[in-house]
Amino acid sequence: MVPKAEFESYYGRPVIKAPSWAATDIAGYFFLGGLAGAGSVFAAGAHLTGRPRTATALKVSSLAAVSLSAAALVHDLGRPGRFANMLRVLKPTSPMSVGSWLLSAYGPAAGVAAASAVTGKAPRIGALGTGAAALVGPAVASYTGVLAADTAVPAWHGVHRELPYLFVASATAAAAGMALVTGPTGENRPARCAAGLAALADTAVAAAAERRLGMVAETWREGRPGTLLRTARVLTVSGAVGAAVLGRHRGAAIASGLALLAGSACTRFGVFAAGIASAEDPKYTVVPQRETKRT
Repeated sequence: MVPKAEFESYYGRPVIKAPSWAATDIAGYFFLGGLAGAGSVFAAGAHLTGRPRTATALKVSSLAAVSLSAAALVHDLGRPGRFANMLRVLKPTSPMSVGSWLLSAYGPAAGVAAASAVTGKAPRIGALGTGAAALVGPAVASYTGVLAADTAVPAWHGVHRELPYLFVASATAAAAGMALVTGPTGENRPARCAAGLAALADTAVAAAAERRLGMVAETWREGRPGTLLRTARVLTVSGAVGAAVLGRHRGAAIASGLALLAGSACTRFGVFAAGIASAEDPKYTVVPQRETKRT
């Protein structure tokens, strides 16, 4: 029997260049942007349904999250001027260009909403800011998935259909977790329901993504990325179950919310690490292309 041949590139060099993004900055940017965007949607819902303490907490946390997200992005870019340069034009075909404009529109709206909620002043302007942030929030929560999938990185591009939905599910879990941690138990029923739906969606979309990736799914299952993504699933599911069963108790609600937040962060860092691993190993670029040509 002839042993199965293993793919090797010239001199063992990667076929594509791995992104030079720093994991802490960009994976953190992915997580914080998702938390902010989904949190604004939750905040608007709490505002409309008479849950003022939860609404205020989520408006403040969304502003903090988008501020930290922008800081992480600028830190990775190297200097603030590079972010400003991205706003010189609007290129609809570029996820980075669209994302920069989304952040520029979302940030002030989130700031107005939070300032009005904290001070109690200008409630009508605050309501407008809340609504505007909620409208832009879903795009802020999902565009980073489109941004990653638009690259040539096999573990990201191979799931260009699923990755934005995975990021939305993860962002929803994070926002539900924040609502459970910061809001009173008497107002957390919608967050508990959202946590369960987010956990189901997160699990289903992640499984679909791994099926579509084929052999590249090894990068999602092995090594540090695999550990992070398995941990993410355990934390997200346990957080959702804890919220559903024990969410009426303050301590359990906080613990469940922290698990959801940690699970969402692990998802972003795990997907990021899987992408880097797939770019560094040439077989994940060439072998799937050869199989596609044969079919």
